[in-house]
Amino acid sequence: MRWRLLWLLSAAAAGCCWGLAAGKTLRGGFTSSAARREPWRPVAHFQFHGDHAVLCVRIKNVAVAVAKAARLLLFQAQEWQKLENSAQDHSCTEKFSKAQLTMTVNHTEQNLTVSQIPYPETWYVFYVDKFTCEENYSESEDIQFEMILLNPDAEGNPLDHFSAGESGLHEFFFLLVLAYFITACIYAQSLWQTIRKRGPMHGVLKVLTIALLLQAGSAFANYLHFSSYSRDGIGAPFMGSLAELCDIISQIQMLYLLLSLCMGWTIGRMKKSHGRPLQWDSSPASTGIAVVVVVTQSFLLIWEQFEDTNHHSYHSHHGLASGLLIGLRVCLALSLAAGLYQIITVERSTLKREFYITFAKACILWFLCHPCLATIAVIFREYQREKIITIGVILCQCISMVILYRLFLSHSLYWEVSSLSSVTLPLTISSGHKNRHHF
Repeated sequence: MRWRLLWLLSAAAAGCCWGLAAGKTLRGGFTSSAARREPWRPVAHFQFHGDHAVLCVRIKNVAVAVAKAARLLLFQAQEWQKLENSAQDHSCTEKFSKAQLTMTVNHTEQNLTVSQIPYPETWYVFYVDKFTCEENYSESEDIQFEMILLNPDAEGNPLDHFSAGESGLHEFFFLLVLAYFITACIYAQSLWQTIRKRGPMHGVLKVLTIALLLQAGSAFANYLHFSSYSRDGIGAPFMGSLAELCDIISQIQMLYLLLSLCMGWTIGRMKKSHGRPLQWDSSPASTGIAVVVVVTQSFLLIWEQFEDTNHHSYHSHHGLASGLLIGLRVCLALSLAAGLYQIITVERSTLKREFYITFAKACILWFLCHPCLATIAVIFREYQREKIITIGVILCQCISMVILYRLFLSHSLYWEVSSLSSVTLPLTISSGHKNRHHF
C-alpha cells in the first residue's frame, strides 16, 4: 500500500509538470498583429557579458521587412523596468524611442554587437514595425526569422550560446555525472547486497536508492541537454524536461520518506514498546499527514511550472507559488526538528539518540538548503543567483543523502549483527562500550 501510494503521488505530479525547455536560438515569425496587441512583450531576453556579444538575425522575406520598417530594439532590463514603473505616462512611440540599441531589419542576415558591458545583465529584445504604435493596421505577411544570441567564449570570439546566468552549468553537470558514476562503481554492489538482506530499514534504503537514481538521471539528462545546447543554442528540450521531471519525482519521494519516518516514530512512541528496533513505522495518521503535505508540495510545484515558463529545477522565487513553496519547506524543517527534538529529549538509549540527531541534521539540511540559498542569493547579482541556487541545492542534497545512507546502512549492519546474536537494539549502553558502536 505504501509503495503504490508513493508512486501514485509521484506519477500524478510528474504528469502535470511535463514541459519544454527554452533555448537561445529562436525560430518563428515576426507578426505585426502580435506586436500591436502586446507591444511590451519581448520576443527574447538574454544575459550578455563581455565586449563582443552578438545578436544575429536571419530573415527570409526581406521585401516585407523593408515595407514594414521592421526593427529590433534592445533594452537593458533595469532601464526597461524604470520605464514601466515610471510615474510619467509615456506613449508607445516614446517608450520605444528610449531603446539602448536598435537594429533595422533589412538584410537576409545581420549582426548587432553588444559591447562595453560593465557586468553581465539581462537585455530584452522587442520587435517593432510601423504598425506597432499606429491605430490603423492592415493585414500583412509575417517575417520568418532565426535569431541567435551569443556571448564571447574564452578566446573572445562570439560563439558561446550560454547566457551569463547559465555559464558553468555544463561543466558542473559533467563533474556531477562523473562523481555519480565513480560512486556507483565503488558502492553499487555492496548496497545491493545490503538491500537484499531485508533488514528493518529495507524499505527506507529502497526509496532512498530510487530517489538517488532519479537525481543521477536528472543530472545526466541535464548534461545531455547542455551538451547539445552548447552546439546549437537549442539543446535537447526533451532531455531538459526529463531532467526536471526526475528531480520533481525525487523531491516528492524524499519528502514522503522523511516525513513519514519522522511522523511514524513520533506517533509510534505513544503506542509501542521503547525496546522495539528502529524501522519504518507506518500508521494511518502518519501516512495521512505525509500524503497531505506531499499533495500540497506537488500542487505548488505544478503551479510554479505554470508561473515560470523557463523550465528549470530551481526557480528565481519571484512568484507567489515559489514563495509558498519556500515557506512550506521552512515549516517542514521546523516541524520535523521539533518532533525529533521531543524524541531525542526523552530517549534513554545513547545509540538511538545519536541516530535521531544525525537523522535530524540530514532532514534540516535537505529542507532548509533551498530557502537559505534563495535568501543568500539575493545579495548577488541577477546573473549569479540561479547558478548559486542550482549548484548549492544539488550539493547540499547530495550531502544529505550521503548522511542518510551512512545512517541507515550502519543501522542495517547493526541489526544484522544483533539478529545473529538474538539481541535487539539496546536501550542503554555502558560508558565502557559507548564508543564501540558506530552507525
